[in-house]
Amino acid sequence: MKAVLCESFGPAENLTLADIAPPQLLPGHVIVDIRSCALNFPDVLMVEGKYQSLPPFPFTPGGEFAGVVSEIADDVTSWQVGDAVFGACGHGAMAEKISVAAKALRPKPEAMSFAQASGISTTYGTSYYALKQRANLRPAETLLVLGAAGGVGLAAVELGKAMGARVIAAASSAEKLRVAQQAGADELIDYSDGELKDKVKALTDGKGADVIYDPVGGPMFDQCMRCVNWEGRVLIVGFVGGDIPKVPTNLILLKSCQVVGVFYGAFSGRFPAENQQNFAELIDMFSRGDLKALVGGEYALADYVEALNCLSQRRAVGKIVVNI
Repeated sequence: MKAVLCESFGPAENLTLADIAPPQLLPGHVIVDIRSCALNFPDVLMVEGKYQSLPPFPFTPGGEFAGVVSEIADDVTSWQVGDAVFGACGHGAMAEKISVAAKALRPKPEAMSFAQASGISTTYGTSYYALKQRANLRPAETLLVLGAAGGVGLAAVELGKAMGARVIAAASSAEKLRVAQQAGADELIDYSDGELKDKVKALTDGKGADVIYDPVGGPMFDQCMRCVNWEGRVLIVGFVGGDIPKVPTNLILLKSCQVVGVFYGAFSGRFPAENQQNFAELIDMFSRGDLKALVGGEYALADYVEALNCLSQRRAVGKIVVNI
């Protein structure tokens, strides 16, 4: 079968598209013929050797997927050949087939395309965990979302609205802000000039945002700390801006605020029942039309370099998907 392989750390151009042996069917597992693989910024970090957990060489990037079950282990009774499913796998999804634990899969909603379903495990799982469990976002609170047109950011905008918050979307271009507005954002901030703090305070009567969702990091984080409300919560989701910032503890004291880490992968592994409940609620939101799962770019498997570079160069709007 064909798969993208990483045999040394570096840019996407170092990867190769190779013919490899198909995956082995293990006990408790199924084989899924992948139709779509959704990419996330951790995929870029992984192939560059910068992610917090790295698989041994050679490995195939791609942490989430949707497809059709083609083989089932003898001890698996929860799925049948032909079932349409989606799930997350950490890595391995930029390939024609994958072997995955049966319990890690969920049924693909009929109303969703494979491309849409491939991109909801990580983005919506992360953003809902962040807003529900970590921030305890309440109706009528003000939520500021940075990187509001990217995968996790756009999910946070939609979820914030579904949870009853007032949502301020912040992004680096007018095009990205239009996408966030279409997703339901109440207010828009263009921070391409490097200014964020004063714009947020102008929209909040000088108080600041109650919850700040930050997947960007870098210099934007310091401004987040200066425009968070009294007893607010700043969610640390990622560092697509590059630099990992230092936390100004004096501002935490002065604002009685919280700086809260969001490590969805660990949460889903440690608390599978809570994660399962989150996804039941997410699917309900999709069925009501509250969530849209925007696919902003679709690529063929042979165009994997361009797909990954779209993320690394921060050009992505919505989810970037590789169709197999």
